[in-house]
Amino acid sequence: MDFKVKDLGLAPKGRVQIEWAEAHMPVLRLIKEEFRISKPFKGLRVSAVLHVTKETAVLIKTLLEGGAEVWLAGSNPLSTQDEVAAALVEYGAHVFAWRGESKDEYYWCIERVAEVLPNIVVDDGADLHAYIHSKGLSSKVNGGTEETTTGVNRLRILEREGRLGYPVIAVNDSYTKYLFDNRYGTGQSTIDGLLRATNILIAGKVAVVAGYGWVGRGIANRLRGMGARVIITEVNPIRALEAVMDGFDVMPMSKACEVGDIFITATGNINVVDAEHLTKMKDGAILANAGHFNVEINVNALESLSISKRTLREHVVEYTLRNGRKLYLLAEGRLVNLVAAEGHPSEVMDLSFANQAYAIKYLVENSGKLSRKVYKLPDEIDESIARLKLKCMGISIDELTEEQRRYLSSWELGT
Repeated sequence: MDFKVKDLGLAPKGRVQIEWAEAHMPVLRLIKEEFRISKPFKGLRVSAVLHVTKETAVLIKTLLEGGAEVWLAGSNPLSTQDEVAAALVEYGAHVFAWRGESKDEYYWCIERVAEVLPNIVVDDGADLHAYIHSKGLSSKVNGGTEETTTGVNRLRILEREGRLGYPVIAVNDSYTKYLFDNRYGTGQSTIDGLLRATNILIAGKVAVVAGYGWVGRGIANRLRGMGARVIITEVNPIRALEAVMDGFDVMPMSKACEVGDIFITATGNINVVDAEHLTKMKDGAILANAGHFNVEINVNALESLSISKRTLREHVVEYTLRNGRKLYLLAEGRLVNLVAAEGHPSEVMDLSFANQAYAIKYLVENSGKLSRKVYKLPDEIDESIARLKLKCMGISIDELTEEQRRYLSSWELGT
């Protein structure tokens, strides 16, 4: 076995955590049983760059059960759960991930899983896709998947430039992924990370959420549900209008920075909180990021504006600015829900990773038939995942009658 993790002795603790996650991921358990019988990935090498969490482990076990040889690296230097990484090695995966990787170590791990020339690439943020394309390895890949909005955007740029080397399923574009994972999963887990890091009272505070995509919507609604007064900042006029109609205050960051107590970025863009905003913030303002990369809060500017810094709590660094005010950065500006907490609840990752499992199966079944484009997983597969989830929850829904089907398929019937 080729691998590098922090400590294989942590595996027993990791197995227990994975068992807990699997108990709350019934759809993926059903898929794993399906794959155990059909072995759709027999003889295939799958390389993945994902957050190495207990939920990810359930997906990896599902792929192993389907016959795949799996190589895994972490998609964030601070998100790996070391006990889970150790347990996955014992399950038979080649894992290169540990919590606290340096930037060089992070990319070294990605190199390890890329250089095995995988048949299928599974990514969260598109760093593995980008590495494979930059090194001219894309011709060896049959297809790939992508988990996040940020990663899908990067792949669409490759497609527009005519440089995408293989078909990719944008798992993030599935309804059962982004409507649930992005909104309910990130909404809850971001608040979880914020509270674990700070233990502050949210009620009564002014919270500024940068971005009103599905992630921002989820965060804003949960903050409001806990009693915060929520302000939205946006660059998209339609989303800004939607935020207003949803009952939120909307203003530019240049104004919001003066009144916010808590700032959470969720845009996927760079320097959303910049030097000009940092200097205007209230004494004691808290800064957190829920976007994939640690670029949304300009940490370099924060460093240059400060005369001192110190770690007050795990994942909380106090910066004293030249104007005497103190700002508190959480999780180094990285994904606060995965650095200061455990990421999304298992129940919501059940949907996301069901999409990943079926997307990989779809790529294998359609090998050689797809163009080098970014695809959405077919709606019928998306709906089948939703039906499985409802079934596991003990919920039944109506079915169209034959009369209703005829009505919906006819242009002649009216009033």
